[in-house]
Parts: sequence; structure tokens; C-alpha cells
Amino acid sequence: MARKISELYGELTFSRKVMKEKLSKEVYAKLVETIDEGSPLDHDIAADVAHAMKEWAIENGATHFTHWFQPQRGGTAEKHDAFITYGENGEIVERLSASQLIQSEPDASSFPSGGIRSTFEARGYTAWDPTSPAFLLESEDSKTLVIPSVFLSWTGAVLDLKTPLLRSQRALNEIAIKLQRLLGNRMAKRIKINVGPEQEYFLFNKDLFEKRPDLVITGRTLFGAAPAKGQQMEDHYFGSIKDKVLNFMEDFDMELFRRGIPSKTRHNEVAPNQFEVAPIYSESNLGIDNNLKLMDIMKKVAEKHGMIACVHEKPLSGVNGSGKHLNWSIGDDTGTNYLEPSKSPLKNTSFLLTIGAIMIGVNKFGGILRAAVADAGNDHRLGANEAPPAIMSIYLGEYLDQIFNEIAGIGSKPTEKQIAQINLGVQNLPNVAKDYSDRNRTSPIAFTGNKFEFRAVGSSQNCSEAATVFNMITAYGYSEIFDRLSKMSGDDVKANALVLLKDIVKETKRVRYEGNGYSEEWHKEAEKRGLPNTKTTPEALAQFHAKDVKDLFTKFKVLSEHELDAKIEVKLETYVKIKDIEFKTAINIAKTLVMPAVAEHVKNTAKAAVASAEAGVKSKALIAELKAAEDAYAGISANVSKFDALQAKIGNISDLHKKANACASEGAKGLLDLRSAVDTAETLVEDSLWPMPKYQDLLLKL
Repeated sequence: MARKISELYGELTFSRKVMKEKLSKEVYAKLVETIDEGSPLDHDIAADVAHAMKEWAIENGATHFTHWFQPQRGGTAEKHDAFITYGENGEIVERLSASQLIQSEPDASSFPSGGIRSTFEARGYTAWDPTSPAFLLESEDSKTLVIPSVFLSWTGAVLDLKTPLLRSQRALNEIAIKLQRLLGNRMAKRIKINVGPEQEYFLFNKDLFEKRPDLVITGRTLFGAAPAKGQQMEDHYFGSIKDKVLNFMEDFDMELFRRGIPSKTRHNEVAPNQFEVAPIYSESNLGIDNNLKLMDIMKKVAEKHGMIACVHEKPLSGVNGSGKHLNWSIGDDTGTNYLEPSKSPLKNTSFLLTIGAIMIGVNKFGGILRAAVADAGNDHRLGANEAPPAIMSIYLGEYLDQIFNEIAGIGSKPTEKQIAQINLGVQNLPNVAKDYSDRNRTSPIAFTGNKFEFRAVGSSQNCSEAATVFNMITAYGYSEIFDRLSKMSGDDVKANALVLLKDIVKETKRVRYEGNGYSEEWHKEAEKRGLPNTKTTPEALAQFHAKDVKDLFTKFKVLSEHELDAKIEVKLETYVKIKDIEFKTAINIAKTLVMPAVAEHVKNTAKAAVASAEAGVKSKALIAELKAAEDAYAGISANVSKFDALQAKIGNISDLHKKANACASEGAKGLLDLRSAVDTAETLVEDSLWPMPKYQDLLLKL
């Protein structure tokens, strides 16, 4: 008999329920205080927590433990150690000590550091993050206790993506609480940032996937002619879910529930074989950790169902790519959401100022929001018909846009009537927004009722980077508002806030856009407004070099200038390596698979033409077909030679920035030219000879 979700939920997680059972009241209270209020961890309780974790893990079949961290190159990493040490008499005993829980030392030499340390300086440290619960990693034959952690060099420099996120949350907490005190809020003690990443992905038939070297090696198809039926009918999104996929989704959800991951929604997406899973909102750090677990679980469950789950941003050309829409909101420990209007005038002031802070941040630092989601995969997706453009703008919706326009029109000293009118409008906003404000899929930063949806995150990416920057630019906006508001004369906070908001609305007008972000008109208009439109990763990452950007990171103590420079280098190096792998894979497939297939087709066509002539029939059609096949072969051969030489040229560039730019420009064009030649050949060569499954098979067969 199937178990209810409530019965199995979190059974593989060292949850609060388990903590309460395994820990003393005093230890449990201190640990919860650290988790909920951000208090420093009391090291005196670490031994008790470690023992309880170990006992719970062993009871559930675990033999090893690992610190689980997020290296800068993406994904997650782990090193497993057994629960064993020597006892007093030399016997083996099972133990997890306080020091082993709090800190571990994996070999850091293989992880990119961007110059933080030399390769031979292998020492690195992982440190337990108690705000994200430990869990069990389960395979068919084993279980491992997983301890979420940060990752630092032996000098304390950042080597991961979690540490900057936690630092940005601390910075946002500090300035937001200061502003709340200025506004008269004495109840809030701690700021809470919540996220809900919506994960899009493709499913492919495992046998077909493994016959495509480009998919296996790079995660995307480097070649592939357009199929007769792709997504042009747009019938997949609202179609029924296939039984095979639904069976996978059911198993997938159950595995998520067992790990305490609140999967809420599952549905088809726009492209054939594309789907989405979305969670219930949760605290930022936990929500992002859960998303990383989700991607790993998804791949394992899919394989059991004879499928491959692919999270590359653009696995197929000509159909929708995949994103990870990051829903983001901010509030406090009283339960107030600062992005949700209220009947309280003070809370409405918070609401308006929070949106104002985000507008200030995007206006000043929108370029680094784009840079935060820049990588080789996402470059293929941004600006296409399923993703926002690389131009960072804010969509507020018709009603809220009207509210801010009204604020912009008030006098220097607003009247009580004006204040009441604006507050009344804000009180009614939630109902109006849900009923009358449309969702703008073309906007990268869209207000959706009580949160912002940042749609530019790529499906394979760690949301930490986007959330870190979003936190920072909001903190910057709050900081600007606090400084300006605290200098204003008079005791009427509402009136002062509206006067300040009037200036903010005018100052940030260039980043507000309510129209179609895909339109050519918007791209021209954005250029006039001076908004950055960095279409490639190297262009986007250059935004991080600006002095005011480095000052932002150092002001809020998220990254030092040295750590930021290292981050840029790691991302550029990763980009170059991905492009190099793609280029080499494309050349190898063209040489060893495609060209032999085309040559065989030429031979078969030539034989048919000769046989026809010998039979006394000179077939113009066969001669034309032979000529087309020969031209296709020659075209591939010429492009392979040209691309080979180009790749060698790019490989000889020593400057990393110049090499990345060459990959993004000349390299990308060379690959497209080769692809065009190969895709032309695919339309000519008989199916039985073509060496890889075609798009039609990949899209329609599961």
C-alpha cells in the first residue's frame, strides 16, 4: 500500500522533528536559535549534535559521512569518510566527532581558484552550515550522511558559491533592519529571504541520447536539421502528460518528499519532451540547496525509467531552451512580506520602499545581474522566445506601474489626501494584480503579486550566484534609501518616504519597462536609455571589473576585490574550456561520423547513377542528387579544415579574456558554419546511413 506524503516526508533528512527526538532540550534550543536567528554556533553543543547525527544516520543504514559543498565551477562536490576510528584498545568504533562535523579538509587542488592559491597549495577547508539540514544520500546499496558546508582556502578565501550567498544575506539583513527601525518597526529582529526556483528540464530516451556524442559530451546537440514537427503547433504545454513521464514524475516527487524537498507543481513545458517542477517557497539558503539536490535526484530517477534528464539551457536548436525562474521575496521574522501590500500604512511604506530599493539596485547594477547568470549554456537561451533578453529591466504590472506614476506626480509636500489615495490603491493591489495585471514572460525581473521573478537564471545553474547579486543590489538600494531618508527633516515618515520615492521613480525610470522585451523597438530604446545588453559571457563578465561593482562587493563584505577577480577568472576559464570541448567534439563528429556517412551516400548515389546510365536511362535527378551530395561533402570538409585551423589559433591565445572573446565570436561563427554544412547534409543522406538519431526522434520518442 502506498504511503501518504505526510508519512514519508523528510525521512532522509535530519529534520527538526529528528533533532527534537535525538537532542536534549537545551542543545535543541541552542541549535534552533542558530538556525532561526543567525546566532553564532555554540561550539559546546557540537559534540552532542555530531553524536545525534551519527546515531540517526547509522540507524538508517549509513556507513559514511561527507561535507557537501558548491565549488565555483558549478554543481556540488563531496568526499566520503567512514564513521570509524580506533578505540582505546585498538578496536574499530563508529564515531563522528565535533571537529569532524564542524570542519573537514578535502584536497582543494583540483578545484578552480582563479589565482587564490597555487595548484600545489592543495589545502582547503569545508565548514558545516547548520542552517541547511543534513540529509542522507541514498544509492541502491549504500547511504551516506551529507553535511551541507561552505568551502574555503586555507587562507580563508572563498572557493565556493554558498559563502557569498550567506554573506549577502547577512549584509541585506543588517541594512534592512536599520531601515525598519527608521520606519518605526521595533518588532522585526531578523530579515528572511525566501526563494522558489522553478526548474525546467528535458527528458530524452536513454538509448537515443547515448547515440548522440554531442549530447553525451556537451549536454547539447551541436548538429541537427530542423524536424518536420517541432514545437510549431504549441500543443505540448497544455497537453496531457504521457504515462511514462507521469510515472517518472511520481517517483521523482516521492524521492524529493523523502528528502524534505517540497515539490509542489509538475507539468509539461512549451517544447516537446520539456517539463517543469516547482517547489513551495522556502528560506533562500535551504531552497537553493534543495534545488541542487533536486537536479541530482532527477537524473538518477530518470535513468531508472530509461530516460536522461537534461538541464542544459539549450539542448536543441530551434525549440525552447530551459531556465530556472528564481522567485524572490524579502520579509522578516514577524511573518511580514515586504513585497506584499497591507492595510497598515507603515507596512505599505515598507512595500513601496522595498520596490524602490530594487529599482535603485537594478538601475545602478543591472549589468551584474546579467553577469551572475552568464555562462556558455545560457548565452544560447537569453533573448530567445522562451527567455528574457540580456537587458535587465523591471516589469511592475499595470496597476503598480500606475501607483508609482502617481507618486512621481505628487508635489514636494504631499497632502493627506494624496497619501490616503496612494495608500488606498496599494491596499487593493493584491486582488487587482491577480485579476488584471498580466504576467510578462519577456521581462527578466517581473513583479508577480508578492514577489519578484528573476527569469534569466539558466536551468543548469546554481541559483546562489543570482540570489547573491539580487541580495546585494537590494541591500544597496536600502542603503541609499536609509541614508537619504534619515537626512530628511520632519517626523512624518509616510510623507518623507513618498517625497523620496518621487525622486527614486524619476531616477530609475530607465529600468522600468512594461512592454515586449523581445521587440526590436525595446532593444533600440534600451540602447538610448544606456542599459547594458551584453549578449555573450565574456562581455557580461566584464561588468564585474567596474570600480563601483568592486566597491559594492567589498562594502557589503561579500567578496574581497581579490576574491572577485578570482571569480571572474574561474568563470572565464570555465567558459573557454566548455567552448573548447564543444569545438573539438564538433570536429570529431564531423570527421569520424558525418563525413563517412556522406561519403557512403555519395558512393551509393554514384552507383545508382551509373546503373541507370548502363540501363540506357540518363537520370538528371540522380545526377543532381549526386552533385548535391558531393557539394555537401566538400562543404563539410572545407569547414572542418577551416574550423580546425581556427581552433588552433584560439588555443594559442595566452590572454584569458581575449581567448574567451575569440571563442564567443570567431569560434561561435566557425561552429555555426560547420553546423550549417552538416545540417544540409542531413537533409540529403538516407536515414539508414545517418550516424546519429535525428531531432524528430529525440523530440517524439521517449
